[in-house]
Amino acid sequence: MLAQQLINGLTLGSTYALVALGYTLVFGILGMINFAHGEIFMLGAYMALLLVTIGHLDIFWSLIGAMAGAAVLGMIIERVSFRPLRKVSILAPLISTIGLSIFLRSLAQVIFGAESTRFPVSIKTEFYQLGPFQVSLLQIVILAISFGIMAVFQVFIKKTKIGKAMRATSESLHTAGLLGIPVDRIILFSFAVAAALGGVAGVLVGLNFNAVSPLMGKMVGLKGLTIIILGGMGNITGAMVGGLFLGFVEVLSVGYLASSYRDAVAFALMFLVLLIRPTGLFGRVVR
Repeated sequence: MLAQQLINGLTLGSTYALVALGYTLVFGILGMINFAHGEIFMLGAYMALLLVTIGHLDIFWSLIGAMAGAAVLGMIIERVSFRPLRKVSILAPLISTIGLSIFLRSLAQVIFGAESTRFPVSIKTEFYQLGPFQVSLLQIVILAISFGIMAVFQVFIKKTKIGKAMRATSESLHTAGLLGIPVDRIILFSFAVAAALGGVAGVLVGLNFNAVSPLMGKMVGLKGLTIIILGGMGNITGAMVGGLFLGFVEVLSVGYLASSYRDAVAFALMFLVLLIRPTGLFGRVVR
């Protein structure tokens, strides 16, 4: 029982980690939260659903298409909700993205309806016994995609020229600009990458629970905020560890308590971390 719950928690937590990485990337560079990130997560799932049902693509090409579509949406959000307002005040982009998230959620309800839609996928429901663990083929696919993307993301941020420019921009927009880094382009690209991570997470969650709905991004968006607070605001490693940790906590609370406690446990955990260690598990105090 416990071994199976750990596999389920790892599967759920890996998708949470992708959502949190998107939040962390934007916050690390601008010091602001994109409150429309949960709706990018939701629309990414719907993009893949449309590519499967209407475009007749297999799930892997649909996943790539959803990532590309979410990246474009992220760039639009940066140009519309952040760039014109980020020099006005720190609250203006936050309020703008809150309004945008409500608009996107309502638009999805008008277009797709309020009911959940099943994800018609061709992945067989095969199970494999690995010692005490029973793992489905779908869980293997989700884990492989999630951890593969996280590994590529880490290498990209640490080793590539663009990744180094993003890290320099996160230290100081002004200094990065003086060093010749095209700050606006780096910010735009960061929004695209963050949105792509959210989009692919939405597809994986839709596959895992076999349901896509306009409201699926609302709670996941709030949990993404919980994760980056747990891990430490702007900390990439903290986002990944925090996502996995929250996945384990949620699954164990459902397995040993009740499903109605899963969301309460997540936010109670955030509250405790803020009381005991306000900087998060991997955060540091900046003087």
